[in-house]
Amino acid sequence: MDCGYGFGIEEEYFLCDALSRGPRRKSTRAFLDECKARIGEAVHTEMLQSQIEVATPPCTTMGEARAALAGLRQELGALARNYGLVIVASGTHPTAVWAHQRHTDAERYDRLMRDLQMLGTRNMLCGLHVHVAVSCPERRVNLMGRLLPFMPLLLGLSTSSPFWQGRRTGLLGYRLAAYRELPRTWLPDLFADAADYRRYIDALVAAGAIANESFVWWVVRPAARLGTLELRVSDCCTSLDDAIAIAALYRALVRHLDRNESVMAGLSGADRAIAAENCWRAQRYGVHGSLVDEAGGGARSFGEVLEDVIARVAEDAAALGCEAEIAHARTIVSRGTSADRQLALYLDGVGRGLDKHAALVGVVDWLASETVNVAPA
Repeated sequence: MDCGYGFGIEEEYFLCDALSRGPRRKSTRAFLDECKARIGEAVHTEMLQSQIEVATPPCTTMGEARAALAGLRQELGALARNYGLVIVASGTHPTAVWAHQRHTDAERYDRLMRDLQMLGTRNMLCGLHVHVAVSCPERRVNLMGRLLPFMPLLLGLSTSSPFWQGRRTGLLGYRLAAYRELPRTWLPDLFADAADYRRYIDALVAAGAIANESFVWWVVRPAARLGTLELRVSDCCTSLDDAIAIAALYRALVRHLDRNESVMAGLSGADRAIAAENCWRAQRYGVHGSLVDEAGGGARSFGEVLEDVIARVAEDAAALGCEAEIAHARTIVSRGTSADRQLALYLDGVGRGLDKHAALVGVVDWLASETVNVAPA
């Protein structure tokens, strides 16, 4: 098995009050301190006090990553219960009111909030981030551009954000719609090479617009400090198996493009625009819609596109030993994503006579249960 293309996974969760099921509005300092003491550097604060992030160590197999995330979800969930909290893995929180949120007391977040103002408080969003090791800066920038056509697929498989501010949005993946309010988000531009990318970063740093490149939050970006190419397009997945499937597919795509330099080379402005349109279609319809297929002169179903990509990376999946994890993406398409389940539970609750808020609380209960009820293997 090819042990190259090492990777790591980060998941962002909501911290919710166990009684109200709403995001925690009081300080969680004692809980965070105990998390740090028990779990260590695998747990991190986020911009808002009602969010928390976990990160796996560097991994070489999907089994390692799954075991690490399963342990983190279970341990964090157990610690949270001791403080009257639950953790929720979802792109948005069904009942959260952004105006009630408070940012984490830290210099980085103080500076961000001064810059972002209201947009920072509205960042009530949780994502799945996957880092794949790509040591050469030139290759990282090259791969970033060539990966753009695959972003809609990785987004659609993850959709878990159908609600916002206690309302049904009509989208299965609303998270990126809200996230695009922030600067330096969405799809990266098509940079000519690493020097062109560096020119952009250096200009912003010199102008005082950003402190460093970690303040650029595209759906896929180079992470120079870690020597990785980071996927950021996906909602946080409620199902751990879904998260692992997306991570495996992304890792195989990075390997495939890195080893086949002509694939998706020389993308144009039209190609980027089509990728953006397909991201919108993934946000709106999840795995149930179709994606623009310029080569075929029309549109193709999400499932057909997935099958093509699975076939494309078959050799890479075999080399990385992650065929089974990637095959789980077919299960996501057939049974739907977290967003589909959330909507079904909500409509069932309303159909049983619950008011809308009570129906949404039932959705949060399911999210909280599914987040921590994971087997280690």
